[in-house]
Amino acid sequence: MTAADRARDPSAQQRAEQQAAQLYALDSASRALGITIGDVGPGRARAAMRVRPDMVNGHGLCHGGYLFLLADTAFAFACNTYGAPVVASGADVTFLAPVHEGDELVAEAVERARRGRSGLYDITVRRGEEPVVEFRGRSRVVGG
Repeated sequence: MTAADRARDPSAQQRAEQQAAQLYALDSASRALGITIGDVGPGRARAAMRVRPDMVNGHGLCHGGYLFLLADTAFAFACNTYGAPVVASGADVTFLAPVHEGDELVAEAVERARRGRSGLYDITVRRGEEPVVEFRGRSRVVGG
């Protein structure tokens, strides 16, 4: 079954939404930072966050760790839509533009490939229509 076939399968969509709800209930870090999850489907997810004053570094910009975390959160929800527990095996990030206090950010994760126990995902973090971060995550299934 291809990614497009999985996206059209209602049972796959239901499973993805159930997995996201279960994962979010256990994700105290994302909830504490005000990250919300939406538009979840097989191999995809969207995470949103508003940059708070306590997320700003000494340069008056959003700390890169929070930007990485937002992208990583969308990645985690996208790769955990199939049922088996999945974790990151690695990631690369590129910061494209400075982000400021009060900015509303949306991270969209899309599956690019999934073979056996490994997966590859691209995540773009945007402020409005402007991309501010590009993130590529590699995943690994860790259980049955």
